[in-house]
Amino acid sequence: MKILLDMNIPLKYVDLLRDKGVECARWSDIGSANAADPEIMSYARNNDFIVMTCDLDFSTILSVTHELKPSIVQIRGAILNASTYVDVIVSALLQYEKNLKKGAILTISDKRARLRLLPV
Repeated sequence: MKILLDMNIPLKYVDLLRDKGVECARWSDIGSANAADPEIMSYARNNDFIVMTCDLDFSTILSVTHELKPSIVQIRGAILNASTYVDVIVSALLQYEKNLKKGAILTISDKRARLRLLPV
């Protein structure tokens, strides 16, 4: 499972996730920091990444296109405090890994994780 962090995910998540054994990259290390969401999604789909974001636009694109990939992990609310919530995120990623590999939207908050299978 490879995670592609959108620009709105704090940079410190890269090291924290890698320290937990999660393979990840930040979009700014791959493409233009101001790339449009469809470009990021296309890259993720073609390179077997799951996109982690705070942006709801990615889910909207999937609901309109009825695509099965890339899977999206939406981070909501106070969970952006990386050092406090990295374990919550990693736990949810591992719990739903099979679904994310097939195509899903996983929303993670500080209180719960919710999964929707694709297509939406």
